[in-house]
Amino acid sequence: MSIYVVIPAYNEAGMIRKVINGLKKANYTNIVVVDDSSNDKTYEIAKDMGVHALRHIINRGQGASLRTGIEYALEQGADIIVTFDADGQHQPADIKKLIKPIKKKQVDVTLGSRFIRKDKSIPKLRRLYLKTGALVLFLMYGIQLTDSHNGLRAFSRKAASKIKIQGDRMEHASEIPEKIKKNRLRYKEIPVKIKYTEYSKKHGQNFKTNAFKIFFKMVINKLLR
Repeated sequence: MSIYVVIPAYNEAGMIRKVINGLKKANYTNIVVVDDSSNDKTYEIAKDMGVHALRHIINRGQGASLRTGIEYALEQGADIIVTFDADGQHQPADIKKLIKPIKKKQVDVTLGSRFIRKDKSIPKLRRLYLKTGALVLFLMYGIQLTDSHNGLRAFSRKAASKIKIQGDRMEHASEIPEKIKKNRLRYKEIPVKIKYTEYSKKHGQNFKTNAFKIFFKMVINKLLR
């Protein structure tokens, strides 16, 4: 089956080479890097490494980058699409676990979770936000998850075609579970390892600010429907 790995990237010149090399060593060669109008050499590095390098002319956000990458992968004939972060937190070895249930046609979507197994490396405040987020997703959409914001996911072609991300920025984290439920897609959480480093913490999203923005947009979207 044709496996495509989509990487949204913004100012990741310090890590993108290592991330791409890690995926290539794990035999994932269909790599799509979507540079979200970085101010550094992220796009040039990705292009020089021979992957599918796409670029937004203006900065649009991670949701828009995922949408661009997923649509491109579908156009290229992808059977399974994996979303993978550019900051080095995700492990290429976990992809095999994510795509296995999809290959066997047991589910349509797999979602990485850092809480199925005990992991003491997760910062306490982040753990609180993620667990609270999972509760909010259940209350608003009726979908049960242990991890509310994990960028490591895998979609079958069918699921990727149905889950059309509309939010440009971080609200896609709640939009994807909502559309899984809405489209009655079969899903499963898979235990994955998140590697927290000084680089990833520095380049990561502002969790407190994003959590509020995501919740606000969830409420607004719910009221408008």
